[in-house]
Amino acid sequence: MARKKTGERTPRRRLWFSILVAVALCGTAAGGLAVHRVVSDSGDKDRAVTVDEASRLALSRLTLYQASPVAVTLTAAEGGGVTIRVEAVVDYRTHRGVGGYQVTGAAGQLDRGLIVWDGGGLGLAPVPQGVGGPPWQQAEHIPRQGWSSRAYTADPLDSGLRLLIQLGADRPDNPLLLAQSGARWLGRDRIQGRNYDRFSGPRAQDAARGGKTDGELSPLTYWVDGDGGLRRATMRMPGIGTPTTVEITGRDDKARMPAAPWAAG
Repeated sequence: MARKKTGERTPRRRLWFSILVAVALCGTAAGGLAVHRVVSDSGDKDRAVTVDEASRLALSRLTLYQASPVAVTLTAAEGGGVTIRVEAVVDYRTHRGVGGYQVTGAAGQLDRGLIVWDGGGLGLAPVPQGVGGPPWQQAEHIPRQGWSSRAYTADPLDSGLRLLIQLGADRPDNPLLLAQSGARWLGRDRIQGRNYDRFSGPRAQDAARGGKTDGELSPLTYWVDGDGGLRRATMRMPGIGTPTTVEITGRDDKARMPAAPWAAG
């Protein structure tokens, strides 16, 4: 297969691989690929992506960038029956996200609050008393010192937030490199009346060079429509049967990103 021209789109390839590294080389952890109901209309086995499929997968990051700020829902299983759900808005032009989180377990709700994050880490704060509106409006009422900020860890929530903030980009990826790096077509699903092709992402460079074998699929899976629009992404984590899931539900024109905790103290 032809190699890419020297100096073309190299940063894009590195960014795909950096996402794989960021999720701690999840490998082949057990578990289904989706936690929401989908209607599958294909029983075909996975295969290499076609030129058109690679082009749509490569376009999906630019499409998401152009649509931002977008409303998203992230669901992460932390083990022991504990689940964290984040309903948020992400602006891919500033690479910042803001939303509300809820932690639930077997006994019901365990905790809730506000969350903000960017490429370097995240901040948590309690929901302000007497303040209504969406989470991004509530976050505007919390001063800089009211956020408890920290760097990312390797747990499912943090890995999902890091993946989510990197999904959009101001240019498409190189489709040839995606195909060469092991991206595969997994099937076709119908979600809320629309058809989506399901793809596994590119794999680590050494694995992709050796060709696909059983158990070598990327831990990342993407649902992309016929126009290159990204609807869903999932990530399998070691030792956790339920993957971390990101749902992208549409543009939110009214959302504003709060200054904290990125503003200088």
